Amino acid sequence: MQGSIKRLTSRCLIVAMVALGTPMPYAHAGLIPTGEVSAVQAQADRDRVRAFMDREDVRQQLQALGVDARVAQDRVAALSDEEVARIAGKLDQAPAGGDSVLGVLFAVFIILLVTDLLGLTKVFPFTKPAR
Repeated sequence: MQGSIKRLTSRCLIVAMVALGTPMPYAHAGLIPTGEVSAVQAQADRDRVRAFMDREDVRQQLQALGVDARVAQDRVAALSDEEVARIAGKLDQAPAGGDSVLGVLFAVFIILLVTDLLGLTKVFPFTKPAR
């Protein structure tokens, strides 16, 4: 009985060691195009900004400034990749706490205001478009 257990254990260990030594057929390294990396980064930035805008304290601050949260979400979705990257960068640089929320909300407010003044959207009733 003892000998058969030792043989079984040794055979299992031999198979396991051989399996560990073989290379994985699906693992490979290669270059990826720059456009693919930037598209993934842009989507990640957009998701971070969208998650920030979904926070309850951000929604309350937007309402206090007179901005509908749904309209702000639509505006964030309409921003270019560079603008979203700039906002996401401000999220990274902002300190933890209340100041970061106010700073980012101020940045979003300014972006919304500028796009209103350019006539691209109509969020604020007190602006007159340049067109």
